[in-house]
Amino acid sequence: METVLSVQDLGISFGNNHVLKSLSFELYKVEVLGIIGPNGAGKTVMLNILTGIYKPSKGKILFFGEDITNKTINQRCRMGFGRTFQVPRAFEKMTVFENVIVGGVFGNSMVEKEARKQANEILDTIGLGDKKGWFAGKLSLVDRKRLEIGRALATNPKVLLFDEVAGGLTESEVEGILKIVREIKARNISIIWIEHVLQTMREGTDRVLCISEGRNVICGLPHEVMNSREVIECYTGIEED
Repeated sequence: METVLSVQDLGISFGNNHVLKSLSFELYKVEVLGIIGPNGAGKTVMLNILTGIYKPSKGKILFFGEDITNKTINQRCRMGFGRTFQVPRAFEKMTVFENVIVGGVFGNSMVEKEARKQANEILDTIGLGDKKGWFAGKLSLVDRKRLEIGRALATNPKVLLFDEVAGGLTESEVEGILKIVREIKARNISIIWIEHVLQTMREGTDRVLCISEGRNVICGLPHEVMNSREVIECYTGIEED
C-alpha cells in the first residue's frame, strides 16, 4: 500500500505540559484512519500540527515522502490538506453555495466559474443541494457539519482531516455522515478521522489508532482495536486481569 502520510516520533509541549510525547503512524492511500483516545490524549493538537497551526518540538511529517514539518498552513493546503473543525466555522452571513465557492477560490486557486461548477457537485455529494441559497447561519447542526465537510472538499484535498464531524448528531444523522465519507473515499481521498462516536469508528474506518498521553496505544482493524484490552484500560484506567 502506498503511504500518503508518515508521522514520525511527533512531540510537542506547552510549558511543562507534554501533550504529545512520541506519536508515530502512517496513513495509506484511499484509507480512512480513525483516531480515538480519552480526553486530553492530544488528538486535536495532533491535527493542528498536521495542518501547520502548531510546530512540533520534535519529530517530522512526510507527505508522499516529502518532509513538510516546516511548511506553512497555506503551503499544506495547496499541497492537498483539507480540514474540518470540531465547531463548524462557516461564514454565517454567506450562503451555503458561497461558502463552498470560497473554499475552491481561496483554498484551491480556482477561477470563480470553475469553483461554482465544483460547488454544485459538492453540495449534491454532501446533501445540501436543496439548501444552496440558505445563509449558513440558519443551518441546523447536522447541516453545518455537512457544510464544513463541503468547504474542506472544495480545496481539492488528497487528505482530509476530520475533527468530530459526527459529534452531537443523532444516529440517523450519523448514518448520513458515514454515507458522505464513503463517497469521499470513492474519490481516492484519504481521511484521518478523530471521533468519540464509536459507531463511526466501527463502520466508517479501515483502521483505528488509539492514542493516550501523547503516545500510540494500539493500531489495527476497527473491531480488534475497539475490543482490545489496551483500549479498555486506556478509557477506564483499570488494568484487566
